[in-house]
This record gives sequence, C-alpha cells and structure tokens, in this order.
Amino acid sequence: MNKELKILGVVAVFTLILYWGVEPFAHSQMHKHVEGEDFTYSDLKEVTVQGDATRGESLASACIGCHSIEVKGMPAPMDAVTSAQTYGVNPPDLSLAGKLLDEKFFTHFLLNPAEVTKSKHFSMPPSAGSEQDAADIVAYFKSIAPKEEVKPQEAYAFACGRCHANRYDKWTQLGHIPKTKENIKTGVDLDALEFQKNLGTYQNKLADYMGKLPPDLSIIARARSEHFLETFIENPQSQLPGTAMPRVGLNKEGFEDVMEYLEETGDPSKHAREAVGPYVLLFFVIFTILAYLWKRSHWKELH
Repeated sequence: MNKELKILGVVAVFTLILYWGVEPFAHSQMHKHVEGEDFTYSDLKEVTVQGDATRGESLASACIGCHSIEVKGMPAPMDAVTSAQTYGVNPPDLSLAGKLLDEKFFTHFLLNPAEVTKSKHFSMPPSAGSEQDAADIVAYFKSIAPKEEVKPQEAYAFACGRCHANRYDKWTQLGHIPKTKENIKTGVDLDALEFQKNLGTYQNKLADYMGKLPPDLSIIARARSEHFLETFIENPQSQLPGTAMPRVGLNKEGFEDVMEYLEETGDPSKHAREAVGPYVLLFFVIFTILAYLWKRSHWKELH
C-alpha cells in the first residue's frame, strides 16, 4: 500500500509541475500577456466639465446627418447599403450610446475620433468644437438612453454587429437573416435573394474600407479567453498592433453584455455543462472509493 501511495504521489507531483509550471510558461512565450485597465481608458485625461443635456440636444442634431436615433423617432438618412457605399460602414444608431459607451471615451471621441479609436481607418470627423460641447452631447445621449438593462444581442449589434457576422445566430452585418415565405409560383424566395444581394454589396464595401472583411464571431468566445477578448475590445492595438479594428469605447457593463451574447451563441451548452460538472466529480470520488475497497477486498491475501 505504501509503495502505491508513493507512486501516486510522484505522478501527482510531476503532473502539477507540468500543469502549473511548464504549460503556463509555454503559453506565456507563445502569447504575450496584456494587462487590462478595466475599461478606464487611462490614456485619456479626465473630463473636468459638467455636461448639460438640454444644450446637448441641440448640438446632437448634427449627428442625424449620418446616424439614426430610433429612441427619439429619428430614422437614418440612408439605408445600410447606401451608407456603406458612402462611408465604408453603416453608422450605428445612437439610442444606446449613452448606456454602453464609457463617458470619458465618448467625450474625447467626439473631439478627435481618429486619435481616440487608434485606427487609421476611422474616417469620422470631429463632432464637437470644445470639451464643453462634447460633454453636453454625451449628457444628452445619457439622458435618452434606456434605464433598463440592455439585451446582450442589442449590445452586440451596437458595438460589433455592423462589421462582424455571427452565423450561429443567423446575424449578418445587415441584421438577422429574414424569415420569409417561399414564393409558391417560382419556388424562389425573392426577399431572401434581395437580402443576399444587399448583404454582398455591403460586405464588399466594408472589406474595401477595413482592408478585409472582419471575421465571423460565432465561436470567438471558445477560441479566445475572456481576458484576451476584454483587452482586445478595450484596445485592439494592444493584442494586434496595426489592426484596422477601432477601439470601440465600451464601458464595463457594455463589454459584459457583449460577452454574454458571444457565450450564448458560441457556447449555448456552457451553463448546462458547468451544472453537470460537480456531479461528474462526485461520481469519480465515489468510484475511486469503491474501486479501492474492491481492490483491498480481493487482494488482501496477496500482501
């Protein structure tokens, strides 16, 4: 018995050395570690002025030249495909901007979008003439933002969905693939064909604008760790220097909403799998005890 325990101890020690020593070291050499900032955007100076939402409403009227604000009943001036043909990508609806974007980031973004997003591909011009103007606009968008929790899919659509598809959720850069009835006469779904045509046009323009078509994010939550995704979304350049993806400017809650969507679509069985885990471990413990008792009973005459 003592010999077997010694063998078990040696195996356990070497296994732990490999798992906690060699593997993390190898991983650190293959993938650089980037420290996150918990979406504080420390490279941006603190905003020292107080925003006025009433004044910001009049200043924000300039935004509807490119953006929709659906919560205020203001539609986009162009459809998504025409916007992509004009700007390279469809500008987002701003209804959730005050809810999902970090206030400091949002303020500086209005003053200098290209510098704050850290992307040479970002062509939006400044939208505020002074820090006070920017703070007022931010205050306005915070005042019209929904008070209730944002649905994960809505957060994804705002932050990621105009560039990244998610085929597991049937999401495209133009939204969800429409569920249309088949045309009985021709046997061809004309609405679906029109949607695919528009989607192809949009994706071609997006690829020209970004340098290539941004990847589908269906399984990104399983392919990458949460730490990688957090630091990458916080500052894409920290993980992939030179990437065309701009810094989005999400706050911590916005990131968590996006991650919840990516986990729901990319790994829908995660919660069920984690719930079963303790029972599996309990089974192995009980099995080990029974196996030991069985071995002791049958081999007792051999020792």
